[in-house]
Amino acid sequence: MNNKISYLLATVRGMHRCNSVLTPKSSAITRKHILWIGRYKDPLENVNFRKLFLNICLQGSSLRFLSQKTDVFSAGAKVQPEKSTEALVSEQAPQSSLELEKLDDSGSFQARHVIDRSEPFFTSLQKCTCPCDVLDLASESAVSIKHFTNCLTTVWRLFKNLSEDQQRYEKQLIFEHPAFVKLCQQLLRDSRRMTRGDLVFSLHAVVNLGVPQNTLLVQTMVRVCQEKLNQLDNRCISVLATTLAGLDKDKNVSALRAGLQLLVEQRLPSIRDIFILQNLMKCMGEDAPVFLKKKLEIAVLKEIDHLTFQNALRLFFALVAMNYCSIPILNACSKKIQENVQDAQFRQLILILEACYNLQYRNVKLFSALADYVNSTACLWDKRQIILFLSAFETLGFQPSELMGFFAEKVIEDPEFLNLKNLLIVLRAYSRLNYVPRGQKHLFFETLHSCLNKYLPQIPNTELLKAVYALCILGYLPHRAIDELLQKDSRDELLLSDGLYKEQKEMMLRCVKACMELDSPSFTKPAFVLTENLSSLVSLNLRKAREALIELLGDENMFRQNVQLPYKYHIDFEIVMDSERKKVLPIAATDDHTDSSVQRLAFLFVPLAAFCVGTTHPQGKLGMKKRHLNKLGYHVILVLNKKFQEMTNEDAVEFLKGKIYSENALPFSEVTVQDNN
Repeated sequence: MNNKISYLLATVRGMHRCNSVLTPKSSAITRKHILWIGRYKDPLENVNFRKLFLNICLQGSSLRFLSQKTDVFSAGAKVQPEKSTEALVSEQAPQSSLELEKLDDSGSFQARHVIDRSEPFFTSLQKCTCPCDVLDLASESAVSIKHFTNCLTTVWRLFKNLSEDQQRYEKQLIFEHPAFVKLCQQLLRDSRRMTRGDLVFSLHAVVNLGVPQNTLLVQTMVRVCQEKLNQLDNRCISVLATTLAGLDKDKNVSALRAGLQLLVEQRLPSIRDIFILQNLMKCMGEDAPVFLKKKLEIAVLKEIDHLTFQNALRLFFALVAMNYCSIPILNACSKKIQENVQDAQFRQLILILEACYNLQYRNVKLFSALADYVNSTACLWDKRQIILFLSAFETLGFQPSELMGFFAEKVIEDPEFLNLKNLLIVLRAYSRLNYVPRGQKHLFFETLHSCLNKYLPQIPNTELLKAVYALCILGYLPHRAIDELLQKDSRDELLLSDGLYKEQKEMMLRCVKACMELDSPSFTKPAFVLTENLSSLVSLNLRKAREALIELLGDENMFRQNVQLPYKYHIDFEIVMDSERKKVLPIAATDDHTDSSVQRLAFLFVPLAAFCVGTTHPQGKLGMKKRHLNKLGYHVILVLNKKFQEMTNEDAVEFLKGKIYSENALPFSEVTVQDNN
């Protein structure tokens, strides 16, 4: 104990010495109008300040974990009423100085002061407009724990509302202000005397202001939270969970997280506030056990009828943080977002789409609502913002056709805004989603080609390959860019480079060369197509189709399976029919027939991911394959394998019969695919 007292006295002396070398206090008004010029310097780099502030003597017996005085593992633990020791110091201090307030879409917290307006200190505190105003007031008038904790949380509230540049400058002023040192000293000394609300909000403010985690101040407050864990109410638990989410793992933090997780599990039945629930979901994170994630999901679903738009957004992002795809919650959130899409900001819309991708959640109604809203307000968006929307939709595999048509017109009108990065994003989006603007196809391609030519002297070979590949997928040959790409030096650099994407580059080059031949205006349909049967074995997902074809046609010699074509194209089943498409011919009997006297059908059983979300409109690579097979003389029939596997055997036979014998069979692309709803 004597050693601890000696250490505390030495620390206080060090604080006084540091205070004497700090910049003299200037008025708040003068400080707010300082024109700060020069490179920002982190205040934590100041040697004197670090010697004072980074007192991390937390070794040996002084480093404690879960307090033995508070058993958070007891099943029947209840929130204990707390008497503030500060009442002995200041009878005029308010009974509860801090209350939870929900601020913004990120779900962050702020301390809302519940004060006695008759007390001059708190009246003055409310008038402060910047963090240094608060610190000036603290140095002049603060005398109680309530004063110090309210000052700290007010500093954080004002700091949080500043811009990023203002925060960098203001942070330097805060850390160099003499009153901030005094404030931290007071918190360190009185942390065990704070009320539970003051404690968790003060820790939240300290951490978010950037006080290092390994300081004695933060570690002490974390340990006091361990001791008072069972005394925290639901709101304080939520704030503490938010704070811990921003801290790295160490022994004290890990111990507190473990205790908090048990306490959350115990308290869940009593939590009815969706805001608190979503915050706990976000802060528990993906490391939370599955059973706890399920319990949180159940608790949210009980209150889902009271869902607001802002809480719907927060729940979306909380599920991402927890890496947990709850379809019932996501569907409810999606419905609320669709109803209030006009209230969403640009960043929120992008984050929603990113969340859907991370959770592998596909909701066509939600995507359509967002795309329609962006398209209807497109004149209000910057072109670069629309590009980000297109990129997000492309990642999801959803084709917002009206928005893509509108943007294509803007590109044709004014292509100068397309820098190289944006050009590559646009090419990737339009090629993958297989979208070609109606009526302006050639003009759109020529505009993109012209933009690409402008960057040829500076574009890296890999990016050039991606750009040429994208245009080739759409059926357009950018000859100048292709010549540049296929020069010996460029080709050798691409093929000789080691790395994860070497095979992908080889595939892209192969596709470019195939497009140069098959999409060339001089290409003519060959009289015969050289084919090769790879194997008589059929993969498991095609056995049902094979059996249905045998039942329908009567003999396995009436079709060919696993057929390899030129240009490394592969088809699952090939059927040959007479020119009127009324009779299926045996494969062996058609070897002597020219392609003009027969019709060749190519069945491709493809996965759901090969189509744009919500339809069976083929994405870029599948669209290119279908186009090239048509050039080789095949009538291509695309079958969604997942939907086919769900059919009964009788329905499967009837489905194939309709595709084979009906010349004008309904295209599979017109069948709507079910989403998560």
